[in-house]
Amino acid sequence: MQSDLDDLDRFDRAILTTLASEGRLSVTELARRIGLSKSPTQARLKRLEESGTILGYRAILDPIRLGLDHVAFVEVRLHDTSEAALAAFNEAVARIPEIEQAHLIAGNFDYLLKVRTPDMRRYRRVLADHISKLPHIASTSTYVAMEAVKEDGLAEVT
Repeated sequence: MQSDLDDLDRFDRAILTTLASEGRLSVTELARRIGLSKSPTQARLKRLEESGTILGYRAILDPIRLGLDHVAFVEVRLHDTSEAALAAFNEAVARIPEIEQAHLIAGNFDYLLKVRTPDMRRYRRVLADHISKLPHIASTSTYVAMEAVKEDGLAEVT
């Protein structure tokens, strides 16, 4: 199966890699960095946005400065993994602001949640009041992160 990545040339890849690390660049500076003039760079950028390859732009906030130092990863096992159960779980997870990420996993458990809170006390409250009450929950296991070694979320576009 061919992916959208197969349709990207070296200039498209350079645009994506550059913007992934520095999303506030002007088109002029982006063009200079990738070695094209402004007009073709702008046209490529617009095409990448319209195709959905670039989903948007946002500020990356420092969670530590915001007092959100506590990170826990939660393995979730469901007692029902039908499509309806997964959809209900996904919808409910989206409404819990402390859940930073949620991934459906192929393995010994069904979901892996990344939960960010100010401290263990608040995490315990989120676990008891929200996560444990999610639809179709059979069990959870929590792993507390001691240190983030890499969190930039960047992958090279090759």
